[in-house]
Amino acid sequence: MKLSPEVIARTALTLLTEVGLDGLTMRLVAKQLGVQASALYWHLKNKQELLDAMATIMFVEANEIVEAPRRDEPWEEWIVQRSTNLRGVMLRYRDGARVMAGTNVPGSVTTRTTELVLRTLQDAGFPLEYAARTYPVVYHYTVGFTIEEQARLGLDYADNPYVRDKLATRFDAARFPVTASALPYLFDTNTDAGFEHGLRIILLGMRAGVSSPHSAAPGDE
Repeated sequence: MKLSPEVIARTALTLLTEVGLDGLTMRLVAKQLGVQASALYWHLKNKQELLDAMATIMFVEANEIVEAPRRDEPWEEWIVQRSTNLRGVMLRYRDGARVMAGTNVPGSVTTRTTELVLRTLQDAGFPLEYAARTYPVVYHYTVGFTIEEQARLGLDYADNPYVRDKLATRFDAARFPVTASALPYLFDTNTDAGFEHGLRIILLGMRAGVSSPHSAAPGDE
């Protein structure tokens, strides 16, 4: 197999399932490819460039076929779908969200996606500066939520501390009754619902920040 940044990155993504991000090394990737680690450095200078290449593959998977909203599609629903797609791709890979966080994702798919997002928000009535400053909050929430979601799988622990029964024994319920009552919501196993709940709060905040976006608030129809 001819080496390339994409081949190396896809191999690394496959290895994540077994070793996680903390266990991933250039040497391990090279071993999986049947080459010396030095061979990888002709294509990727260091582990950060490897992470960038891995994140780029995930971003392309989530956005390669993205199109502008349909004529009758509310901008909020379009943004929800974009974020849901990205979260879904990150969840396919162990520590996928940690890989995505803080990486440089170049390429035409990134530029095209950014253009579509900004145009969609402009068409909804958001000023360009407001859209450019505000939309990253949605992206950061999507990555951050998924980091926490994957951490709570407990794969890096010998004994997962996020199991609800164990959480309930970590504090005195008589002393902290509100927290005890809220545990099913604080650590809700329905992470799909939890993700969308938080995302829609952010979108409501985006809409509340300006007076012109073309979408009625719930109950205003």
